[in-house]
Amino acid sequence: MPKTPIAIKPLLLALSLCLGAVACTPGAQAEPVQPSARQPAPPAPDFQGIHRWINSPPLRMSQLRGKVVLVEFWTYACINCLHVQPHVNQWHRRYADQGLAVVGVHTPEYDYEHLSGNVQAAVKRLGIEYPVAQDNDYATWNAYGNRFWPALYLIDRDGRIVYRHYGEGDYEQTEAMIRELLAQR
Repeated sequence: MPKTPIAIKPLLLALSLCLGAVACTPGAQAEPVQPSARQPAPPAPDFQGIHRWINSPPLRMSQLRGKVVLVEFWTYACINCLHVQPHVNQWHRRYADQGLAVVGVHTPEYDYEHLSGNVQAAVKRLGIEYPVAQDNDYATWNAYGNRFWPALYLIDRDGRIVYRHYGEGDYEQTEAMIRELLAQR
């Protein structure tokens, strides 16, 4: 019998690396959501299927109505997520008193990232003080139609998604949008 499984291992490794590169891409993409009379900005989905909440009791979008909300999809083993994290921490510290609510949604890429203890340790190590929802089953991820780590969604005070950013970079543009939304009353 031929040793096909050994020949498949390099192929699987190459495929895994390609998928990881695409899923955790450093190429940033930012896009304001352009509402129109026919198609208003979409409402933000609620947090669904959350395995565990860290730094907070369970949250619902209805509780955050009236605030500007930054929903951050991340996972602690993604290098691009780790590069974005200091900016998100800074925005939380800088704008929380002005009405910004940051909610991290930790959606695991690898099996070991499903473990609550590992996520809790990462939250502590990264100095994350805002609520983190552990989305092990991708329920919230799928509700947003998300496909990337990291991904940032800005939600206005009326609960509508008005800005999306995928990947690293454009920190000034994202912060400017946070300030613009906070200035709207």
